[in-house]
Amino acid sequence: MAALETEQVAKAVKALQAYVKKSKDDTKLFLNEDENILLNVAVWKIPKRDQTIEIALPHGIRSENKEVCLFTKDEPNMTVEQTERFYRKLLNTRGIQNITEIVPYKALKNEYKPFQAKRHLLSRFDLFLADDRIIRLLPSHLSKHFYKSKKVPLPVNLSANNLAESLNRRIQGTTLPINKRGSCYTTRVAHTGMKFQEVVENVTAAVRVIAEKMPMQWKNVKILHLKTTTSIALPIYASDMENLQELEGSLSEAPKKKLKAKKVNKVANSEKATEEPSSTEVASVLVKTVKKAKPSEPSVAKKQAAEEEIPQLVPIEEQTPAEKAKLQLQSRH
Repeated sequence: MAALETEQVAKAVKALQAYVKKSKDDTKLFLNEDENILLNVAVWKIPKRDQTIEIALPHGIRSENKEVCLFTKDEPNMTVEQTERFYRKLLNTRGIQNITEIVPYKALKNEYKPFQAKRHLLSRFDLFLADDRIIRLLPSHLSKHFYKSKKVPLPVNLSANNLAESLNRRIQGTTLPINKRGSCYTTRVAHTGMKFQEVVENVTAAVRVIAEKMPMQWKNVKILHLKTTTSIALPIYASDMENLQELEGSLSEAPKKKLKAKKVNKVANSEKATEEPSSTEVASVLVKTVKKAKPSEPSVAKKQAAEEEIPQLVPIEEQTPAEKAKLQLQSRH
């Protein structure tokens, strides 16, 4: 990864914080409301498949007033209330206090079946987590707005030994959804209520992960911007044409490497086929040859049929009177 200029990141963060402060002073409203700081990522080449990059951040990006919801599986022989108490006790035992509400799968199916109930659920929480044992069942019970608002539940392993660490990493971290339908993606990396240095460290950490996990990696990153939900986008990194040329070169080399690998495998297979056969194979061939060369004796039924076969008599054609007279004449002479 090319070095990201920390100075440029710092300038952008200062400008965003100054903009938000001025906006609050001008409106005199929502003075305690923090705005999200977003990292926009533009790429040179659109990836061939969708994926989500999970990003662990050194400083939590959710303020204390942001709520988190956890979907759990239904425990056998337990009601919805008992299941909720069971998992609440589990979280408390592990020292996890930042889960606002627990919703068992049965409650999601029944209580949040109406469309309006789902919309209300979506608006109440900032983040959704889900037991990885039921994650595949959730799409049919969630509205399309969960996906449009990028609040798709993140899977967690509630049976993990390091449950507190795993949940905190999910809650305090972020994700970058990547799709094959566009070349620009957005992730939340901080909020305006955080300290200046914390924001800079979060941005740097996020870019480091993106550089490693982005399809085609850092060479595919074209431009990086920082912005809030209401501000303009401030550039913090711009790739040059050399990166694009190297990227295109590596992409053009990929088919050649594949073809070369196929040729190597083909040669290896042909060499293997022409290798001297093993002793077992030789013995097998000899046995087959001897069996093939051994004359086969006719069966008893065939012998009897040959002995009992009666030769057919060839009928002699009857002579004409002229031929008889000719023969008699010859015999006299």
